[in-house]
Formats: sequence, C-alpha cells, structure tokens
Amino acid sequence: MAFTLQQLKQYDGSDPSKPIYVAVKGQVFDVTAGKSFYGPGGSYCMFAGKDASRALAKMSKNDEDVIGSLDGLSEKEIQTLDDWEKKFEAKYPVVGSLAD
Repeated sequence: MAFTLQQLKQYDGSDPSKPIYVAVKGQVFDVTAGKSFYGPGGSYCMFAGKDASRALAKMSKNDEDVIGSLDGLSEKEIQTLDDWEKKFEAKYPVVGSLAD
C-alpha cells in the first residue's frame, strides 16, 4: 500500500484502535509493537505517523528534522540512517511505502 504523508498522519498513535506507523527511507513500518517508544508520551513519539528519515540520520528529535528530505546530509549521517533502516527491517513489519 502506498501512503501519502497526509494518510500516514492517521497512524500517529493518537487513535488506540489504529496501528502506529513510521516511515524510513520510503518504507512504512508498523511500529505498534514498540508502542512504549512510539506511542503518546514515548521517547520517540515525535516520529509516529511521520517520515523520520532525516531525524534518524541526524540523531535528532527536533520537529524540523522529522521529514523525509535527505538533502545536505553527510556521508556519516547517511550511514547512520542506513543502520537505522536495518534495525527497523529486523524488528518491524513493512506495511507499505510512501507515495511520491
């Protein structure tokens, strides 16, 4: 399934009847199993329902970094993002992708 960023916002953990999704490098992961981290009040709740690619690359929790743009990232930041992507792939099921 392809998600727009607008559709992805519905899966931010605010509705307990819906799963929690986080997008990383174009893939949408169901992180509901990590609700204590990604759900409301969790340490990574700012990523829920959003594309967290840039924030993960920069190891940032700032709102302005919780976007998909990878423009201007250093090689080290890209490597960090690749490592995060592997962690997500190992831990959470992919439920779709981001629509262009």
